[in-house]
Amino acid sequence: MVVMGKVVGAQGLQGWVKVHTFTEYLDSLLDYETWYMGDEQSWRPLEVLEANVHGGKVLIAKLQGIADRTAAEKCKGLLIAVPRESLPEQPEGEYYWSDLIGMSVENLAGEKFGIVQSLLETGANDVLVVKGEGGETLMPFIASVIQKVDLKDKKIIVDWQADYLK
Repeated sequence: MVVMGKVVGAQGLQGWVKVHTFTEYLDSLLDYETWYMGDEQSWRPLEVLEANVHGGKVLIAKLQGIADRTAAEKCKGLLIAVPRESLPEQPEGEYYWSDLIGMSVENLAGEKFGIVQSLLETGANDVLVVKGEGGETLMPFIASVIQKVDLKDKKIIVDWQADYLK
């Protein structure tokens, strides 16, 4: 499974959920008729009855089996995923945002910055949002900064100095 978002709350009284996506485009999840909800240990498939972009920041979705606000509120914090094989193949050197989220980030000197929490699209380039002991660090996802992305070991090596944080 590839995690594509997270339920952040309930919307209305009829069981709609709000989903913060981890995708490059907010509406990417709308391409899938079935979403898998869970906690990375266990997933349950849910048919998407209706879904759309809400307020330009989140998706709202009506999912099979979630009939009211109480049921929707119980979903808060659960992850939304799709099967890996349902995603198109990425060209060499390109990555799904969902693959980058959760990866550790360290520089060429071995200094650890933290974990990728999300990405931002700025127009010029994407930006990693890295959270660690020193707080939040924004790093441009460009070739001169990103030296290596190791999907197997879930690690990103960057050419970035610790004093860039200050």
